[in-house]
Order: sequence, then structure tokens, then C-alpha cells
Amino acid sequence: MDILKAVFDISPFCWTELFSAMTAGAIVGLERQISGKPIGIRTSILICISTYVFATFADFNHEPAIDLRLIGQIITGIGFLGAGVILARDGIVIGVTSAACIWILASIGITIGIGHHASGIKLSVLAVIILRGVDTAEKRIKTLRKGLHERYSK
Repeated sequence: MDILKAVFDISPFCWTELFSAMTAGAIVGLERQISGKPIGIRTSILICISTYVFATFADFNHEPAIDLRLIGQIITGIGFLGAGVILARDGIVIGVTSAACIWILASIGITIGIGHHASGIKLSVLAVIILRGVDTAEKRIKTLRKGLHERYSK
């Protein structure tokens, strides 16, 4: 029994929160993968888990100044990751929504990491509703498509 306890002990992490981060990432990732976008299930889960881990370490110190600095560094790092998926190809800027998904996934991981795992799941569902809802609206309402994926010129 002690061996099993030692194997499955992931302190300072919590299995419930870890599974919440995995679920939240999978919810958004599944939508992106079904839509054929570059940020899929694997990447989404890994972003949520990694930001959950960093936020848990920040919260583990119980020092607000250190907590905020660590979360600030997470945000900076995620910003670079998001910038890496934005491309300009043939005058068309692509990847902005994928970059925004990286931001929301990171914020969901942080939310779960500071102990609000139900809110993290709800945020991921809200993100999918926004992604699917706006996509559907753009397809059905012609005026919403105006400017979408047009050539970018200075």
C-alpha cells in the first residue's frame, strides 16, 4: 500500500486539478483539431498542464510578490509562444486566433493552478462557444466576413 501511495503521490500537485487542466485543454484542443487548426489536442493539453504546474509552484510559496512575478513570467513566455504562430504569408496575416487560443489556454492553466479548477473548465467551454459561435456567424452573415483574410498591405 505504501508503494502505491508513493507512486501516485504528486505533491504539491493535485490529481483533481491535473485532470481538470487536461480536460480543459482537451476541450479547446478538440475544437481546434476538428477545425483543422495548428493548435490541436496535444498542444492544448500541454499548455494547460504546464501553466497549471508553474502557477501551482507560484501559489506554493505563499508570498504574493513571488506569486505575481512567476505568473508574469508565464504570461511573457506564453506571449512569445503565441507570437510564433502568427505568420504573414502572401500579404495575409494568419494564426492570430491560434495565438489567442494559446493565451486563453495559459490563463485557464493558471486559473486551475491557483485552485479554481471548475472555473478553468467553464472558461474552456466558453472559449469553444466563442470559437464555434463566431465561426458560424461569419459563415452565415455576409457582412461579418468583410475584411476576413483579405490581403494585408501597408
